[in-house]
Amino acid sequence: MHDNVRPVGWAPVAWTKVRWAVAGLAMALVVGCTPLYRNHGYVPSDDELALIEVGVDTRETVAEKVGRPSTAGLLNDVGWYYVQSRWVTRGPREPQEIDRQVVAITFAEGGAVTDVGRFGLEDGQVVALSRRVTESNVRGAGFIRQLLGNIGGLRAEQVLE
Repeated sequence: MHDNVRPVGWAPVAWTKVRWAVAGLAMALVVGCTPLYRNHGYVPSDDELALIEVGVDTRETVAEKVGRPSTAGLLNDVGWYYVQSRWVTRGPREPQEIDRQVVAITFAEGGAVTDVGRFGLEDGQVVALSRRVTESNVRGAGFIRQLLGNIGGLRAEQVLE
């Protein structure tokens, strides 16, 4: 009898457009909520740090083996600090720092390496992940605490500048 029953006023083309619009909206929501990861800075790998000999290497040989850092000891220049951060952005939310590592290489007055340490942030506390020391104390640890202690202290507009 009535093989082609259609709603009044709706053509097949209109239903196709509605389906495509719904599919496009669903895909936009999925893509918009996908986390985006960004890495900032540079930290030498454990293999690269193994090339540095405590008590033997100097600033010049360290620069040749792992490169110069972007940060050095600010007050007394006793150390080099390599800093790396990992940030995640989810949808319209502001970026969040999810990881930060600092490698500190300290030098004696004569220029020889006295310590190589890798530090991370665990539960808001600075944690030594690995260390090779010739002395009992890491000089410049206050600076490392400042670097790692600022986690979460940045706003999105400061990161994007």
